[in-house]
Amino acid sequence: MILVTGGAGFIGSHLVTQLLDAGQSIRVLEHPCARIDHLPLHRIELVRADIRNEPAVREAARDCEYVYHLAADPNLWRRNRQEFDSINHLGTVHVMRAALDNGAKRILYTSTESILSSRNANGSPVEKLRLNEKDMLGQYCLSKFHAEQAVFRMVEKGAPIIVASPTLPVGPGDRRQTPPTRMSVAFCRGELPAYLDCRFNLIDARDVATGMILAMKKGKTGTRYLLGAENLLLSDWLRVLGKEIGRPLPRWKTPYPLAYLAAWFSEAWADYVSGKIPMATITGVRLTRHNLFFDASASLNELGLHPRPIYESARDAIAWYRAQGWL
Repeated sequence: MILVTGGAGFIGSHLVTQLLDAGQSIRVLEHPCARIDHLPLHRIELVRADIRNEPAVREAARDCEYVYHLAADPNLWRRNRQEFDSINHLGTVHVMRAALDNGAKRILYTSTESILSSRNANGSPVEKLRLNEKDMLGQYCLSKFHAEQAVFRMVEKGAPIIVASPTLPVGPGDRRQTPPTRMSVAFCRGELPAYLDCRFNLIDARDVATGMILAMKKGKTGTRYLLGAENLLLSDWLRVLGKEIGRPLPRWKTPYPLAYLAAWFSEAWADYVSGKIPMATITGVRLTRHNLFFDASASLNELGLHPRPIYESARDAIAWYRAQGWL
């Protein structure tokens, strides 16, 4: 039996589909409030639980030889910032301990490229970096950093854990609209009047799922595998989307100070008035000043992963956005 936490999410739903297609028996642990109607419920065992509920997590991990831990809050804002730590960090500790105590043979933890950004230019292979708390930007990054540190401490004690660090996932299937999808949809709808150019690495979520399966099969315990594809400027990605949908770049390119001010007001409005995720976040704006270009070739070659061209991801994403009635 294989346990997938967060199996109804963007990457998780693709991972579940691929594992089922390979003939695996799957148990999905998903939050009680999460949408699950897109999952093949007749083919999986579903457990509705919050990863902050340690007894429930332990029960979900029972009899599972392999565990893929994807469940997390991928957004850069929460009204209660302390929840980032309780979900992304402490929730990860619950899943790791439950899997180990139940005798799991292999565990894959899903980290993020955003905690690697400030160290990317120092010449060290990203896969071998060990990070510092002072490098983290915002509570989301800090929570993922603490989670990864906890995982590596377990590895030092012999835990059979592999770490996968996807770059920004794009493509079809993001029902909860993580930040890259939320921005892409806004552009396609003509609701992005300006943009703050930045450098990042994109990869199709379907290829991330494939990379995770390969890492579980081939990966070395205690190794971080960077799952990335193409380095692009934000303006390049918007042009790729625009070519598919027939829309030009936004007219205005926002200077950093103005973007930071807009994010500050957006978060204040979300904190005290709307309670809804703001379009611009302070952490997101701050990340634009860091180098999010990555060379994932070492990880891709070791795993044998060949990501699809990013224009295919844009084409499939837009078709899927239309099918959801978002455009």
